[in-house]
Amino acid sequence: MVHATTMKEIARQLGVTVSTVSRALQNHPSIGLRTRERVHELAKQLDYVPNPTAINLKRRRTYNIGVVLPALTEQFFSMAISAIEDVAIGKGYSVVVMQSRNDYERERLAISNLVKHGIDGIIVSLASETQNNSHFLEVNKHGIPIVFFDRVAKNMPNSCVYVDLTAGAIEAVEYLVARGLTKIALLNGPGTLQATDERLKGYVTVLNKHGIAISRPYVRSVNLTKEDTAKKMNELLDLDEPPQAILAFNDYVALDAMQVCRQRGLVINQDIHFVSFSNLPFCSYLEQPPIASIEQFPYEMGTKAIQLLLPAIEDPQHYTPEKVIIPYQLIVRE
Repeated sequence: MVHATTMKEIARQLGVTVSTVSRALQNHPSIGLRTRERVHELAKQLDYVPNPTAINLKRRRTYNIGVVLPALTEQFFSMAISAIEDVAIGKGYSVVVMQSRNDYERERLAISNLVKHGIDGIIVSLASETQNNSHFLEVNKHGIPIVFFDRVAKNMPNSCVYVDLTAGAIEAVEYLVARGLTKIALLNGPGTLQATDERLKGYVTVLNKHGIAISRPYVRSVNLTKEDTAKKMNELLDLDEPPQAILAFNDYVALDAMQVCRQRGLVINQDIHFVSFSNLPFCSYLEQPPIASIEQFPYEMGTKAIQLLLPAIEDPQHYTPEKVIIPYQLIVRE
């Protein structure tokens, strides 16, 4: 069997201490030039490779970052992960990705496992079922920094990165009203998410501004599954006065709702109009995409999240948590 060369072996052959070898390999000025040269020469001859685990333990770092998000199948989150990896790898860190599948218990276990296996920091986008932040508070107690992005916990004392969804919803609904559409429904997300409340606030703000009556049946929450979205869209179409337009929680909800409309013989963006959030690249391949989308810039959001996390890892004594708002943009496809 081939055994890896250790500093102990180099020290034995040169007749010096292990600490002398260690300092010599780091070119420490306390070690004479001749000794340093001898250590480096023998290390090269013996194919000595530093043990990264031992180095990281000494530095109290693992150089691993955990990321917990709802689903990698969503293009929004895969774009954010690409950004996180691009920055992290360039700084010498590895990224461990775990999915919550929008399940609170799965999210809690993912966070617990990351902490047990040793990570330097965590980036999180909340599961739709998460209402209890106790698992994040436990991580804070361990001194492991957390940064939230997109679906954030604004009441937590951690850095977070997000888009002003209320302002985005206001601009989206204003766009529909400007087109002469007043029967506007909202296919919103789960009530557990702050992002759901923010969309609703923007929706209500515009309708009140223009004196448009708010119809309770026009506001529906979906659990983000295709089946539930289809159910809620059918309910909207079965109303005595079905909506002229839909503001959808995201592009996936819009696509599932649009499929229902097509199945019922409606022409998208003629018989019923759609505006959504996310503006994901796949929409450019659709013959009838939503007429407009709120661009949330997931790559930029992921980049900012990792840029906030690294200083918290590397210099925690001088780190101050930040709330960063990424500017949105209304993309009109007409």
